Amino acid sequence: MIEISPGWYPAINARCSRRNYDKDKPIGAESRKRLHDVCSGFRPYSGVRVEFIDKPPDDIFANALGFYSNIKGAPAFLAFIGDTSDPNMQEKMGYTGETAILEATSLGLGTCWVALTYNAKAVRAMIKLEKQERLICVSPVGYTREQWSFEEKVLSGFGSNHQRKPLLSMVSGLPEASWPGWARSAVEAARLAPSAVNRQPWGFRIEERDIAVYVKERGPEFTVAKRLDCGIAMLHIELGALCQGVRGRWELLKQPQVARFQIE
Repeated sequence: MIEISPGWYPAINARCSRRNYDKDKPIGAESRKRLHDVCSGFRPYSGVRVEFIDKPPDDIFANALGFYSNIKGAPAFLAFIGDTSDPNMQEKMGYTGETAILEATSLGLGTCWVALTYNAKAVRAMIKLEKQERLICVSPVGYTREQWSFEEKVLSGFGSNHQRKPLLSMVSGLPEASWPGWARSAVEAARLAPSAVNRQPWGFRIEERDIAVYVKERGPEFTVAKRLDCGIAMLHIELGALCQGVRGRWELLKQPQVARFQIE
């Protein structure tokens, strides 16, 4: 079983959502194997899984919801699958799925969490869903074109993928002057987590030996669960702490709270 990798931490800053891929530059065999290994080997939670589909996905991004998704040329994609009977499925999915995203980034590949503008029926025909499983999201994977397309610039705020709310607006609990070093690193990493339409729906409460993640009530809903976004932030918190030499464990909580990271 693959464990959380410190090598994913640098990918937090490198990651950005890309939609324009070089269809003439295939993913190498070693990188494909690594993605397969991470998707199949990193399974910290039951009820969620990620599949790496090593097949051109252009048809799944065409004519979705009557629109074209502006994702072009990717040679492969990720499928994020969850058990709908699990009340914590969304945060588990965000946490687990982001490992595949960061692994791809560390390999020099582009990705983009996509929850709406794709042909779900076409994807479901390519994967096997067990009882109560549902396709949650997908992501193209591949080498991106150096030049950003106009659509990419518009959707990313003209390249400002990491435009984020002020850190202090997200954090409660201990006053900033009292934050442990590992906790500051953790919430700074969580601040850079991707979220649907960059809504950043999370809040963090810092105490001496733990950080709690909760969903803020305000902000756009759409059809993407805010708890999925918070699950992505959970992984970033753990990686931020790990880069300071601090390990811990997650306790999943009831709504509107999401989880608590307690250091060892």
